[in-house]
Amino acid sequence: MSALAKVCGLVRPEDAAFAAGQGADLLGFVSHAPSPRHCQDLSVAEPYLDKAVLVQVEECAEAILATAHRHGFRRVQPYLPPVSREAGVHLLREAGLQVLLPWPDEPDQASVAADLYLWEASPQVTGVAGGSGQGHAMAHPPPGPFLLAGGLDATNLRERVQVLSAPVRKRFLGVDAASRLEASPGMKAPSKVSAFILAAHALEHP
Repeated sequence: MSALAKVCGLVRPEDAAFAAGQGADLLGFVSHAPSPRHCQDLSVAEPYLDKAVLVQVEECAEAILATAHRHGFRRVQPYLPPVSREAGVHLLREAGLQVLLPWPDEPDQASVAADLYLWEASPQVTGVAGGSGQGHAMAHPPPGPFLLAGGLDATNLRERVQVLSAPVRKRFLGVDAASRLEASPGMKAPSKVSAFILAAHALEHP
């Protein structure tokens, strides 16, 4: 089957419409004011709720749940403190949301059940929670099916995926990109978006 393509950091309606029209499987909308990809008006996501993912940084899952309910999101990508991550993810899933759990590439993490994982660079390395545009060593894989993230675009997808070990490759479902698909922060470059989606769909997952 073709790998999934997630285009994240969507802010403008025209960028969301373009990514959806090009066949993106998932569309990420960030609710985090410090981010250059903060989507101030989450109604931009409402025409695409079958693909939309709420990406939110919070101290508690209740705040993410409230935002998801307010705007009709069915999927969330929650950035929560490590001490409350397991309970927060449980709350979100019990509420009927699909959870795409950020999984930083770092050792000794407690295994947390989620619907899907986003394997990305550690914030201990990048200094930010997600969305750094930096790759990682792919040394500490998630415990379940995942999207690979971190410094990806159409030019490096195949190379990055090919170096996954056979056991890890069995859990690979797709790829995620944001900053490297931009003309400027928060503004997608259509040619980069279309090339990324095409390259992602040319990959296969088990």
